[in-house]
Amino acid sequence: MSWQIKVPGSTANLGPGFDSIGLGLSLYLTLHATPQKEWEFIHQGAHVPSDTTVENHLIYQIAKQVAERYDKELPGCHVTMTSELPLARGVGSSAAAIVAGIELANLLCDLQLTTQDKLNISSQIEGHPDNATASVLGGLTISSMTKDGIVDTIHVQDVDVAFILFIPDTELKTADARGVLPTQLERPYAVQASAAANMLAASLIAKDYERIGRYMEADLFHEPFRAQLIPNYAEIRQAAKQSGAYGTALSGAGPTLISIIPTTIADEFAISMQKQFPEHRIVLTVADRHGIAVTPL
Repeated sequence: MSWQIKVPGSTANLGPGFDSIGLGLSLYLTLHATPQKEWEFIHQGAHVPSDTTVENHLIYQIAKQVAERYDKELPGCHVTMTSELPLARGVGSSAAAIVAGIELANLLCDLQLTTQDKLNISSQIEGHPDNATASVLGGLTISSMTKDGIVDTIHVQDVDVAFILFIPDTELKTADARGVLPTQLERPYAVQASAAANMLAASLIAKDYERIGRYMEADLFHEPFRAQLIPNYAEIRQAAKQSGAYGTALSGAGPTLISIIPTTIADEFAISMQKQFPEHRIVLTVADRHGIAVTPL
């Protein structure tokens, strides 16, 4: 038996939905997996690690960890891997790899994991449930995770807008992006920040895109502190708004920015942004509707 495992990338936060809001994107990490005696990874195309061994490969490490969690011995596997997710750019490449590794262990060890199991395990490994839940479920996810690692998610499958990613040719590690965040917030500031997050979540569920855009750009939890690390942060937000975007925010921790736009202007918007920001790769995409997909081959 062989399988194709297809995992969507994701964007997280959408502004003030810090560590809790995720959105699956129609950009994918794809594995073709065939059991065999020894482990072997074949990387094809761009956006895959070029200097990794089996032992330090994230997908192998996650699969092994999950197998051990269920007291199983992980069989060998031949894995051919392609990806549309640039590394360390804020589009969920690590979360997609974690979700893929969990699914690989699930298949190889016949663990029969439930969707809730996959949400819990992936979010526990990530440390927060934003990207992980979006890669498992697709669509929009608004989530929380208890101290015991149990995830509760509200899932909105259909998101009827388009998205533009502004991807710079520079990496930003999540650890570095977290390093600039304050360790404490004054109560009035935190209340205002929390109110923006509440309004963003409510607007997303209501599909009130004008409000979504307004509150995407009202974050106080992380973007004011990370903006200094992001190429053309202010210029992109202003240009996108002038060209018809509902709103623009950091994708995850950055350095990529993401705009939510009406589908009716998607193509012309992408062309305009590429002309204005030639140093960025402009990617037009939509929300993924299905989450992780496994196809027997």
